[in-house]
Amino acid sequence: MQRSGKTFGSCSRCETVPEKIEGSGGLYLWFPVSHTLKKVISALAKAKLEFQLLEESKCLYVILEGIAREKFSALASSLLTNQELKETKVLWMREAEQPKFSDFYRSTSLDSFINFSQSDWLLDLLSEERITTHFQPIVYTSDTSKIFAHEALLRGIDEQGNLIPPGRIFGQAESAGMIFQLDALARTRAIREAKVHDIKELLFINFSPTSVYDPATCLRMTVQAIDESGIPHSNIVFEVAESQHPPDMDHLIKILMFYREAGFLIAMDDFGSGSSNLNLMHQLRPDFIKLDMQLIRNVHQDYYKALITEKMLEVAAQLEIKTVAEGVETLEEFDWVRERGATFVQGYLIAKPTSPPITTTSYIGSVEAVPMSA
Repeated sequence: MQRSGKTFGSCSRCETVPEKIEGSGGLYLWFPVSHTLKKVISALAKAKLEFQLLEESKCLYVILEGIAREKFSALASSLLTNQELKETKVLWMREAEQPKFSDFYRSTSLDSFINFSQSDWLLDLLSEERITTHFQPIVYTSDTSKIFAHEALLRGIDEQGNLIPPGRIFGQAESAGMIFQLDALARTRAIREAKVHDIKELLFINFSPTSVYDPATCLRMTVQAIDESGIPHSNIVFEVAESQHPPDMDHLIKILMFYREAGFLIAMDDFGSGSSNLNLMHQLRPDFIKLDMQLIRNVHQDYYKALITEKMLEVAAQLEIKTVAEGVETLEEFDWVRERGATFVQGYLIAKPTSPPITTTSYIGSVEAVPMSA
């Protein structure tokens, strides 16, 4: 597919759900230092697990059959430090298979391998696409009966049809190295369900920059889904959800330039939750800033929160950046952000995430101001 002169290829890591680790096989391990290697050899011998030391390649080969994989995972988790687990590189090969040069792209950290081997439920969820999207409205602060946009929020579905909290899904996906596939699937599912529900307002979609290698390839499915849905590019707002990790600024700017050139809008999510937000704001120049819900919680009663949030709203207004107050749950919080010029509001006070999306919201008037605590 071509658009704006760009050719979209494919990204197998972003799109293909990896296979489960099943059957007999072995694990090749390369350790960061010889001390770690000696420690593991001693523990394997005591646990009576089969292994071979391949001195020429400075590699350890551990035979993992049946319950040996679980036994090895438990041993390594208890024996090695977090840094050793992350810096030890491993390659899983099925029984009787010798690694070839082309296999090494599958190598990963020992930490990711252990987490991946405990992620069968997540692999099933992804391969069967047992996910859905709930939508939460974003309304005008000046008139909460007017819906401006909907945020698309991932929900998983277990084998009994019950919803799985997104925190559990994303946490396991990140630790197991499957955030690429989950993030891509969540974006395309959100777009397709927005089309099914015929959402006319703007659609806010979360994405993690760490799940994107190269915009033109990793975001191919997302752009294709948007074009097939017939949703105008100007109706899509991509939220930069990167509050948990310091961003690679050059990489992030490259992704956002790709989005902007394609006609999409940009929002900074969880603004106020990290130390680099002001630096990010001037470099990314977003269309929207979403104030973190932890700042909004009881902002009318906390002098420090109130002062910080008020200044953020002032800066955004002067830069003509629209603001969304997230996580508003009380009338007092709503009245506080409304009086200080927040453009939009989102939270349980307005509506919880639902599927299908709600089409009407109530008008909320002002309440008497509650004095801030000293």
